[in-house]
Amino acid sequence: MNRPRYTLISHSLCPYVQRAVITLEEKGVEYERIDIDLANKPEWFVKLSPLGRVPVLMVDDQLLFESMVITEYLNEVTPGDLHSQQALIKAQHRSWIEFGSALLADIGGLYNAPDKAAFLQKTLVIAARLQQLEHTLQSNRYFSGDQFLLVDAVYGTVFRYFDIIETYLLTDIFAGFPKLTQWRKTLAERPSVAQAVTPDYADQLTVFLLKRGSYLSSLIAEQHCAGRQLGVQ
Repeated sequence: MNRPRYTLISHSLCPYVQRAVITLEEKGVEYERIDIDLANKPEWFVKLSPLGRVPVLMVDDQLLFESMVITEYLNEVTPGDLHSQQALIKAQHRSWIEFGSALLADIGGLYNAPDKAAFLQKTLVIAARLQQLEHTLQSNRYFSGDQFLLVDAVYGTVFRYFDIIETYLLTDIFAGFPKLTQWRKTLAERPSVAQAVTPDYADQLTVFLLKRGSYLSSLIAEQHCAGRQLGVQ
């Protein structure tokens, strides 16, 4: 039986794309990745994607869209299981995956905040969500123990944002969250999570944030300006 040909249509910064990439990497699946510019979508992509967003996975000539649909499919049709075998725990993990999506939305609100007051308010919202996560974690290795699961893949993409933005926060947002801090570190060191983005991801994300015209954009611009004045490139 011939193996299907997988083609992932993506964007270099999209955290939802990263979920699919991590799953493909964890499962050892061969695939082709095609990054597109979402600000200037190719006509072929507009015709292809029902919702006009990434990720899209082509399985031979069949189409799948939405990140969790893609990751659930890949998990089902490839060897191994990135879900708990217990139905209730699996359902709970799916609930926390949705929580991760809500946290991503809050991060978007943070980097789009127009002024300091809105920026600080979003920081408090995110800190409260992180506190909920800290209390939920059963382990400081992965979400519920020693096994990497799909729920971990989601948070690997969430925490990656803080590698850039925590420099500009007015507080250490992970302070007092030891399990969360170690979980973040463990995820960052996992090859599938690290390989879900290109080596220049940090530079790309910084440029993206600078262009938002937000309060965070101004903080980044000020730091870059100060660096140039000190002769730092």
